[in-house]
Amino acid sequence: MSVLVAVVVLAMFCAGAMALAWWVAITSGRSGWADTFWSFTVGLAGVAAALWPLGELTARHWLVAVIVAVWSGRLGLHIARRTLSGGDDPRYAELKRGWGDNYRAQFLLFLEIQAAVALVLAVAVMAAANNPAPLGIGDALGVLIAIGAIFGESQADAQLSRFARNPANRGKVCDTGLWGWSRHPNYFFEFLYWAALVPIAIGHWWGLVALAAPLMMFVLLRYVSGVPPLEQHMLRSRGEAFAAYQQRVPPFFPRPPRR
Repeated sequence: MSVLVAVVVLAMFCAGAMALAWWVAITSGRSGWADTFWSFTVGLAGVAAALWPLGELTARHWLVAVIVAVWSGRLGLHIARRTLSGGDDPRYAELKRGWGDNYRAQFLLFLEIQAAVALVLAVAVMAAANNPAPLGIGDALGVLIAIGAIFGESQADAQLSRFARNPANRGKVCDTGLWGWSRHPNYFFEFLYWAALVPIAIGHWWGLVALAAPLMMFVLLRYVSGVPPLEQHMLRSRGEAFAAYQQRVPPFFPRPPRR
């Protein structure tokens, strides 16, 4: 089956899945389900893209499918557990405040844009999986980056969860561990994970499509739907404590903490 057919099928799947995510989030009153659905949607679309029958399946197809499945499963389950614990996602709460009475329609549009993002990521996965070159150093480097990114993101999530569970930290800003190196280490490692596709993909002409994944994720996380709404919420809820945190810790790319 052709690449065009694959893209059309994957687009329909992503759009339908995020429409369902919108319905679940609206009816449950828990916007965190949107990110849970997105994580699993990207994972399923990515695995399907990696194994799409464009030719004979190779070790690289299965390698890419596995690292996508591991990323998706960890992130999706983490967000699902967080959502089940209650409360609204602060990013979506901030967006909801800005959307006002038009919240439902704007939220649906926002999630369908996320469906388009999921499609781009799936196509990048397909490009990486279909590199015809033999397995080599690029694949090893990509796997190492992916493992490091998944581990780093899981550590950042665990550190923040432990901080939030401690009653003594109520009203404070988490600035320990990875959160002393970056204000959003989970976003940084998310970007890094998608950068892992690049060395795996380089080797054929449309492998350059894989570059779209980390570039797009960096722009979205750093400047659009990640850092800006979350930091607006944190400034509103933590005030001067978060403003001081902004002064001493970089927003995205990590660096050693300042005294």
